[in-house]
Amino acid sequence: MKICKYLKCSCGREAIYFKENEGRAYCKFCLSKYVEKNFKKTIGKERLIERNDKIAVALSGGKDSSLLLFLLKKFFRNELFAIIIDEGIGEYREKSIEKAKELCMKLGVNYKIASFKNEFGFSMKEIFEDLEIRKKLLPCTYCGVLRRYLLNKKAREIDANKLAVGINLEDEVESIIMNIIRDDVERFLKLGAFPSLIEDERFVPRIKPLRNLSEKEIILYDKIYKIPFEKKRCPFRGNSIRFDVRKILRNLEKKYPGTKYQIVRFYDKIKPLLLEKIKENQEKEARINYCKSCKEPTSREFCKACELIKKLKSLKEKYSTQNL
Repeated sequence: MKICKYLKCSCGREAIYFKENEGRAYCKFCLSKYVEKNFKKTIGKERLIERNDKIAVALSGGKDSSLLLFLLKKFFRNELFAIIIDEGIGEYREKSIEKAKELCMKLGVNYKIASFKNEFGFSMKEIFEDLEIRKKLLPCTYCGVLRRYLLNKKAREIDANKLAVGINLEDEVESIIMNIIRDDVERFLKLGAFPSLIEDERFVPRIKPLRNLSEKEIILYDKIYKIPFEKKRCPFRGNSIRFDVRKILRNLEKKYPGTKYQIVRFYDKIKPLLLEKIKENQEKEARINYCKSCKEPTSREFCKACELIKKLKSLKEKYSTQNL
């Protein structure tokens, strides 16, 4: 573990992390306490977990969701169940699934694996290994929509009433800025530690207990406690607005430490005001329909997942015909 040279924690131990916006160094013991306190504070302040909640954890095998499951098991007695999504991304996903299973075995948490291949009839690799399709579509957009669709469906099938996702500080800030750039008020209002605005028996409310922890803090905690997680990044990641926003935010954070925290705080202050202002419109938008194809909840005639699957299959058929 990398040590911050010449820096000492306030407790006198050698530091492993320097928090720029606080101007404070942390040793591994004090950093662990900080991460755990932040995690519990977010849950308590936002009332994310109640005593009798059954919590489904979206476990990818990456650093964030692995920490999320570890801390939930460590501090809460609620019934936990991990949902692992296999998008079919070859060796990368195979390794991350093994890490996820290893952690579940270590913690004694039951899990279920749901695959794109079984649910939708195709894997991400099968679709996006076609270069012509990759030129037309962004893999992250499709993968994200279909993952969320499956997580909600599988969480409901096990009777979970909360779905915990490993969204960290950077993820949340990026989403806030992206929705501002896109002028997407509806999605903007669906952010936050407990983003559910609509109550419906087919929607399992999401919670984000790691929302106020940075990526660096999460990685260091994982290393301190030797929490298994896959370090490699998805091979299908590519250029998108999120990556551009990420670069901008990194530069701002270097120049003005604490920028990311301030953006989240600003969002939390403005969200209730916006909801109040557009209450009538929001109530209209919040009315739930059910997809004519799969019967899952949606605000439109066909849900986004079914629309995307139809488009994917259409493109696959088109290029398959051309290659005959």
